[in-house]
Amino acid sequence: MVEETRAKLIEAARRSFATHGFAAASMDELTAEVGLTRGALYHNFGDKKGLLLAVIDQIDAEMLARMRVAQEKAANPWEAFMCEALAYIEMALEPEIQRIMLLDGPAVLGDPSQWPNQTACLRRTTVILQALIDEGTVRTVDAEAAARLLNGAALNAALWIAAAPHPVGVLPKAIEAFRLLANGLLRTPA
Repeated sequence: MVEETRAKLIEAARRSFATHGFAAASMDELTAEVGLTRGALYHNFGDKKGLLLAVIDQIDAEMLARMRVAQEKAANPWEAFMCEALAYIEMALEPEIQRIMLLDGPAVLGDPSQWPNQTACLRRTTVILQALIDEGTVRTVDAEAAARLLNGAALNAALWIAAAPHPVGVLPKAIEAFRLLANGLLRTPA
C-alpha cells in the first residue's frame, strides 16, 4: 500500500512538475488527481521538495539506464565511456529533463553535483576511468580528479543546453567541446 501510494504521488508530481514547473505545481490538485490527501504526501515525502527529490531520483534512474544502452553499442571501452557521457548531454534537449532535472531541480535543491545520486555517478566514472588508465587507453592521471572534471563538464553542458534560448543550436557546440576535453585524456589522441 505504501509503495502504491508513493508511486501514485511520484507519477502525478512528475506530470505536474513537467507541465507547470515546480513552483506552479499545486499539491492540492496533484493529490486530488490521484485520490489522496496532502497528509499522504507529507507522510511519504516530508514536503514538496522531498517529492521533487523522489521524482528526480526516478528520472535519474531512467537516464542511467538509457546511458548504459548507449554505451553497449560501442566498439571499445573508451567509445562506451564517451557514448554514455554524450547520451547524458543529449538528454538535455528533452523538455521533461530540462524542466525537472536541469532547471527546477538546481533552483530548488541546489547544486546538482551535491545531490545524492551524483555520488554514485562519480564513483562509476572514477572506476571506468581507472580501468581505462590501467589498460593504457587514458594517460596516467588521478582517476577521481578526471572523473570530477568530466562529470562537471557534462553536467554544465547539459545545464547550458537546458537554459539556452535555442537548445538545439547549443547541443553540437557542447558535444564538440566535451569531445575535445575528454580526448585530451587519451594516451594517443583520437
